[in-house]
Amino acid sequence: MNINKCDICPHECKVNRKNQIGRCKATDKVKIALSSLHFFEEPCISGKNGSGTIFFSNCNLRCVFCQNHKISHEGYGVEVNVERLAEIMIEQQKNNANNINLVSPTIYAYQIKQAIILAKQNGLKIPIIYNSSGYEKVETLKELEGLIDVYLPDFKYSNNEIALKYSGIKNYYDICLPAIKEMYRQVGTPKLNENGIIEKGLIIRHLILPNNIENTKRVIDSIKLNFSNDIYVSMMAQYFPTYKAKEIPEINRKISKEEYEEIENYIFEKNIENGYMQDLGKHEEEYVPEFNLSGV
Repeated sequence: MNINKCDICPHECKVNRKNQIGRCKATDKVKIALSSLHFFEEPCISGKNGSGTIFFSNCNLRCVFCQNHKISHEGYGVEVNVERLAEIMIEQQKNNANNINLVSPTIYAYQIKQAIILAKQNGLKIPIIYNSSGYEKVETLKELEGLIDVYLPDFKYSNNEIALKYSGIKNYYDICLPAIKEMYRQVGTPKLNENGIIEKGLIIRHLILPNNIENTKRVIDSIKLNFSNDIYVSMMAQYFPTYKAKEIPEINRKISKEEYEEIENYIFEKNIENGYMQDLGKHEEEYVPEFNLSGV
């Protein structure tokens, strides 16, 4: 990983992040939007104590339906150094969080690696979750091996045309599948503790989009074909139109009951054994934190 000629993510902008910005708009500093206990992840992640989330600002995707676009697209947040990032992880552990949940970490993988090593030297023991879009570089993931306990990638699209249309990425599927395979190689199938909280393993997430049911089915097919049946799959029904999606007719609505049931039936048909199907209609409203950033 090299931020002086940035090659951290698949875009490989090759900019010197000390004085230039590439596609993601990140500099050589880590930018954080929010650090808090989060209770709305999958049950094996949040549990009763909550997940110690760290929301990173900026993103290497440009999803038209992003629910946190002020953070990901507009870069809302504050800069911290590696030492402070490590301290935040320790603070989350002191707050009795089940884990450290790194949300949209991809573009800061270089600094995150240093922070995890430092935090572990200072007593961090709870699992580290890498919660990403799935648009990852395999070589970068390999440099994180042994530091990440749980990979929580999105598997957004089954083909590149849809990815280009909604996220501005020409090669999402070609990049995402090998990346998730690398994650699986590192951490394997989920292992839960006596309280049902995940300690290690892979959970693949997918957000169901309205009028794109075939995309979801093909994602399920790809998961079934490429991974063991004892991984976890999390199907999310929380989509609602926000940001630029409001201007795109086919995705300017929530998913319908009929679409939801069709995917639910397909999950059973394909014998996906482990994971979660989010209840239809249950979602968080568009979440824009108050930026006093007392937790950062």
